[in-house]
Amino acid sequence: MFKNNYGRDNRGNSSPINEGEEYDVKIEDMGRDGDGIAKIEGFIVFVNGAKKGDEVKIKINSVRRNFAFADVVE
Repeated sequence: MFKNNYGRDNRGNSSPINEGEEYDVKIEDMGRDGDGIAKIEGFIVFVNGAKKGDEVKIKINSVRRNFAFADVVE
C-alpha cells in the first residue's frame, strides 16, 4: 500500500530528469554563486564550471524538487 522511498520526499516531484543521466545543454544564465544555469524541459539545472553561452554535455549529480545540480562532462 505504501511505497518506501527511504527518506526521500518525492511529493510533487515533477522532475523531467534523473540523477546520473547526461544531457547536451546550452547555458542560458549565471547563478549568484557563479554556476551556469541551463533548463531541461523548463527544469532548472545549476552547472558547476560553465559560463553563459557555453554548449556543453552535463551529468546530473543531484535532483531536488525544483532544480538540479550537474557537472560538465569532459
